[in-house]
Amino acid sequence: MKLTFLGAAREVTGSSYLVEADGLRFLVDCGMFQGGRETRAKNCRAFSFDPRTIDFVILTHAHIDHSGLLPRLVALGFKGAIHATRATCDLLAVMLPDSAHIQEKEAEYENLNRFRQGMARRGECEGRVAGARDTAPLYTVAQAQASLKRLNPVDYDLEIAPHPQVRFTLRDAGHILGSAIAEVWVGEGVRRRKIVFSGDLGQPARPLLRDPTPIRDADYLLVESTYGDRNHKSMEATQDELVEAVTDTLERKGGNVIVPAFAVGRTQDMLYLLADLTRQARLPKLAVYVDSPMATAATEITYRHMELLDAETHALMGRHGGAQYFRKLEFVEDVEESKALDRIKGGAVIISASGMCEAGRIKFHLRTNLPRRESTVLITGFQAAGTFGRRLVDGARRVRLLGEDIPVRADLYTLGGLSAHADRSALLAWLGHFRSAPRRVFVVHGEDVVANGFAADLQTQFGWNAVAPSAGQSVLLD
Repeated sequence: MKLTFLGAAREVTGSSYLVEADGLRFLVDCGMFQGGRETRAKNCRAFSFDPRTIDFVILTHAHIDHSGLLPRLVALGFKGAIHATRATCDLLAVMLPDSAHIQEKEAEYENLNRFRQGMARRGECEGRVAGARDTAPLYTVAQAQASLKRLNPVDYDLEIAPHPQVRFTLRDAGHILGSAIAEVWVGEGVRRRKIVFSGDLGQPARPLLRDPTPIRDADYLLVESTYGDRNHKSMEATQDELVEAVTDTLERKGGNVIVPAFAVGRTQDMLYLLADLTRQARLPKLAVYVDSPMATAATEITYRHMELLDAETHALMGRHGGAQYFRKLEFVEDVEESKALDRIKGGAVIISASGMCEAGRIKFHLRTNLPRRESTVLITGFQAAGTFGRRLVDGARRVRLLGEDIPVRADLYTLGGLSAHADRSALLAWLGHFRSAPRRVFVVHGEDVVANGFAADLQTQFGWNAVAPSAGQSVLLD
């Protein structure tokens, strides 16, 4: 059996792993690389195989860095099933067409810009959609819609046999709605081997979701390491900082609080926390605007899957999403209404996508509010290397945004305790449930230094054979 690390190897995007055994080929995840301009070329050449030869895909969750190349896989000839939890399938119906829309708009912008500059040249993904002299989108909305027809929704904890040689079960990973740990058994009899793919693991005792399911054994383990080198702030400290950021901005400075937030997971976390802090009388009732059609749809999907949420969320949010705790809770759909938010000088909490500030409406709110000393930008999640959000976190004083040179005068708060990823202690605690050492452990989904360091920690603390594989590396599993 051979395992190839196609992405998320010494980096945190592009999660995808190819398993080959006795003529069988399947993928676990098929994620898009995210970050700077160079990721476009990486996404164009992401498949080192013929998609027509892949038998099926197992998907751990809906985040684009795990699912975003599925439409391209299908467009290039994949005919198999994509197995994912029911909530993940519901989210993909929103997220993949949205991703495709972004691809189309970015290609359109690039082609228009090239035309204006009189510098037409061949694009990196030419010829499939656009003319030979154009840059084509990675995939189109129509191709994204077509990929949704390949989805096969499955329930947690149910054993599935997608092929005579393979069985798998999805366990709750506690990362985002519908996220899963994949337990996969390949082969029969004495040659049967169990591979566990952690996917992205959630932080225990956090709002909304249940804790990650403990796994007891594996022959081979792939474990994420996004925060393998550090611990998050406690929830108490995070709530204190959130209260400080909001009250200082709205009451003392009189500005706005701009929250770049992942449409799935983080937006719902923020709504829960703001409602809970208001319930505790630590915050006044706020005017909150959720300016992301995808976040609105994701919130609706979340409340359709209340059975996946924890007891505290049921008690607080109830049937009405906690609306009684807000002075105003508005989900903004219309583009003109979104533009109107930038005319608000103060008193607003604007939650908008994308979470790493790479695309979407958040760019316009940042363009308006970054130059304003009275406003605050609240960073609530991991910012991958090369992203606009990472530049802000790293202290950039001027940024290029929407074709303009923008000074950064707004305050910046980073709420580390809201991460949907398990921190170092939580990762080690989850791994501590294994009753015996896996034959080999592969540390993935972490930046180079972090993944290598966490692999060394597993060697030291558990005595495990742990390594951080390189992108494109293949290993033989006996």
